[in-house]
Amino acid sequence: MTTAVVVGSGPNGLAAAVHLARHGVDVQVLEAADTIGGGTRSGELTVPGLLHDECSAFHPMGAGSPYLQTLDLGRYGLTWKWADIDCAHPLDSGEAGLLHRSVDATAAGLGDDGTRWQRMFGGLADGFDDLAADLMRPIVNVPRHPLRLASFGPRALLPATTTARWWRTDKGRALFGGVAAHAYYRLDRPATSAVGLMIVAAGHRYGWPVAEGGSQSITGALAAMLTDWGGKISTGVRVNSVADIPPADVVLLDLAPSAALRILGERVPERVARAYRRFRHGPAAFKVDFAVEGGVPWRNPDGGRAGTVHLGGTFAEIAAAERDASTGKMPERPFVLVGQQYLADPGRSHGDLHPLYAYAHVPHGYTGDATEAITAQIERFAPGFRDRIVATVSSGPVKLAESNPNYVGGDIIGGANSETQVVLRPRIALDPYSTGIPGTYLCSASTPPGAGAHGMSGFNAAQSALRYLRRHGGDVL
Repeated sequence: MTTAVVVGSGPNGLAAAVHLARHGVDVQVLEAADTIGGGTRSGELTVPGLLHDECSAFHPMGAGSPYLQTLDLGRYGLTWKWADIDCAHPLDSGEAGLLHRSVDATAAGLGDDGTRWQRMFGGLADGFDDLAADLMRPIVNVPRHPLRLASFGPRALLPATTTARWWRTDKGRALFGGVAAHAYYRLDRPATSAVGLMIVAAGHRYGWPVAEGGSQSITGALAAMLTDWGGKISTGVRVNSVADIPPADVVLLDLAPSAALRILGERVPERVARAYRRFRHGPAAFKVDFAVEGGVPWRNPDGGRAGTVHLGGTFAEIAAAERDASTGKMPERPFVLVGQQYLADPGRSHGDLHPLYAYAHVPHGYTGDATEAITAQIERFAPGFRDRIVATVSSGPVKLAESNPNYVGGDIIGGANSETQVVLRPRIALDPYSTGIPGTYLCSASTPPGAGAHGMSGFNAAQSALRYLRRHGGDVL
């Protein structure tokens, strides 16, 4: 029987394993940690009874994933849940830009920018599935929807600072800027509009849901499906070299390029090794999990209805903070993302005690303590927040990298979204998943289409592996 080994059990590793298993391949997944999931794990991080997501939390791209939608993951326990408002972006004036699943509802709250929001995102949301089918594959492909892609491309290539000029109000610019900041890169660089445009469009198509029972439910559903198809998962198995990988017809690595290079060693062709060594990681996350009595006392009450709250002030302030983090300077007021997953999924709370998720964008490898900076940003828009904190657990870049080696220097998105890497990751190649070693592939977020619990990097790499097996007489469907 044709065999495969997948190293790493993040959503991409599991998606790759499922796809191979469904095509008749005998799959074994090896995970170094004691629990599977990579960035889609959850646990009681602060006090007993409160469930926190360890990294990945909101899933517009997961719900809209072209591959995950083909799997009946609901049968395996995955249920999406939505808050009343997907995202709020409060300003010091007390106003807030509000992102709803409905384009019209979002536009209605943006006053003079409402029509402009509709013109920018109405067509993108309607055509999101067609766009995703093209953009969530390697860039070197014949487009399936060339007209959609041609319309999106020129806007996506603009710096976010240029796109922000489309809006006339602070609310409109800030609402877009907070989403664009998910690129984890300075917003005055080319192609930084792409991430913001796609995430907003995905939200207007699918909303920004959470997984009921924590992001671990995505992991659990994929793992259960893999087991149903005969796949096996082993935890506590650390792969340090090729000698630690059992013999198999194909090998897929859900790892950062540097880790793949360490494991594969001199077997990697020099041209590929050079590209992996040149691969750059971006700014880091500094995460704080709070246990909060009675929730957050947002000055703007709509903040208390939003699953995600972006804290960064005006667009100009966000852009300045992202520039600082990207150039190695700790921002005085960093961009902070706050997650109130319990609003959509009340089972994560215990009585009136709620889990609050927050992280700031900080410089790569930052060794300082950003807990106070994050707390101050929340207090800025929610006076009295400090008085409601019952417990706090902080995880800086060093701790994040220790918990998941793919988070190199605290980079939780698998590599800098620089001008080239945003589309050409981890190297320029017809098959970016190939390591140059026959039958061995990279399937992590360091490959197209990048970060997110969408499984598309794993699916795409598995497609490459299946093509290899068919060329070499593998027994696959």
